[in-house]
Amino acid sequence: MTATVPLDAIQSDRAAGVLLGAACGDALGVPYEFGPPLPANEQPEMRGGGLGPYAPGEYSDDTQMAMCIAEVSATGADLRRSDSLDRIAGNFLRWKREGASDIGAQTRKVLDAVSHVSGPGTAAAMRDAAADLHRRTGRSAGNGSLMRTAPVALAYLGDPEALAEAARAVSELTHYDPLAAEACVLWCAGIRRAVLDGTFDGVREGLDLLPAQRRDRWSVWLAEAESKPPEQFRPNGFVVVALQAAWSAITHTDVPEHDPGHGSFACQHLERALAAAVRVGDDTDTVAAIAGALLGARWGSSAVPLAWQRVVHGWPRRRAADLIRLSVLTAQCGQAGQGGWPGCARAPRQAVAPLMQAHPHDPGVILGNLHTDAAAARATAVISLCRVGCDDFDDVPVANRVGAWLVDQPGANAHPHFVVDQAARMLLKLRKEGHVVLLHCAAGQSRTPAVAARYTTLTTGTPARAALAELRGLLDTHGWTLNPELRQVVEQL
Repeated sequence: MTATVPLDAIQSDRAAGVLLGAACGDALGVPYEFGPPLPANEQPEMRGGGLGPYAPGEYSDDTQMAMCIAEVSATGADLRRSDSLDRIAGNFLRWKREGASDIGAQTRKVLDAVSHVSGPGTAAAMRDAAADLHRRTGRSAGNGSLMRTAPVALAYLGDPEALAEAARAVSELTHYDPLAAEACVLWCAGIRRAVLDGTFDGVREGLDLLPAQRRDRWSVWLAEAESKPPEQFRPNGFVVVALQAAWSAITHTDVPEHDPGHGSFACQHLERALAAAVRVGDDTDTVAAIAGALLGARWGSSAVPLAWQRVVHGWPRRRAADLIRLSVLTAQCGQAGQGGWPGCARAPRQAVAPLMQAHPHDPGVILGNLHTDAAAARATAVISLCRVGCDDFDDVPVANRVGAWLVDQPGANAHPHFVVDQAARMLLKLRKEGHVVLLHCAAGQSRTPAVAARYTTLTTGTPARAALAELRGLLDTHGWTLNPELRQVVEQL
């Protein structure tokens, strides 16, 4: 087991965004894979299709293979150990048999060569097959190991040297060429620094983790990506060009001004940079998955639009909540936090009475808390503003359960304006679809009225302060405790 780095609430949010960001980039790029560049005015959409029968929001092999790694890393295993690598290699083979919607040509050849192998020694056999392929073809620096490398970064937040060793070991299971491993090291270093400090500085810091004779070459490649627009990096099946395309999309996308009153939020850099990655063309899902992992690490799960979080899914039956769970468990070295989250069946309940109160302007919106019975409320959709367990509200279809990362403590949220606005707009969307929506947090006393007030303003035009006052009159007997930061957030939107 690797050493745990204590993460504060904002760092935990950023860790939670890594696999979610990668999966959303993947699903956003799927419809355009191996197509021409998109015009600057075309906004990519998660509409499915592409090279396979993908449903809207379904991710492809990029994230599927990352899941094979995350299932091991989330247990706290040291990914450098032979038994851990055997488990990852075994997961790759299981994925090929059971769920692979697409497999890169190089990866397929390696997995085909060891399809008969299982148990101890699987990783060694896979590495040997990758080395043999390289000897026969001289070409094994595809982007297929970089696209799946994100979980490795989360497993070694406190140890960059171990991170580099693990990134190489996992890459070499299928990609023998050192260039592939070096790209994984750089990107994992970038993800690590983004989670810990909220910057993109780690990509260049990762140069120090490469062999001394390789650093100048990679520094030139990074500088090229920083100086040229993303559309110049295609075709991008080669790992160096794939990394350059992702890095260029990130560095050439301006961070929006924080102006919540006019609907502008700095964290929208995530969705804008992912759109830029898709617009590059060619291997769009892979470039966007690579970019998405780093963007998710920098901006957090709270920056991922709730419309994306609602629909993103893929093998093996994973949705947004599962991606967040695997990311957080990996970052916590397999250890659940207070109350068993993430991964608990039911989130701990506070000692408050159940709340089931209709919104003052919309009886189809039920204001509640973790004690609220969704069936009794006749809810067909749920928006959770707090941590929930895997089985909470399981009488509501999983596709209609939306979670927003919002912590009820001043200073504990990176993007509170964006999250409150997103939650209110998702509430509006679900109501337009005809759902009765349960809007809840843990106690129903702070986050719930904050989003409900924003919903009032969006639907009726009522000023924020008046909307909050109205809700206070409605909920005061239930223990209204709206924290000052959320009050300010609602008033500034």
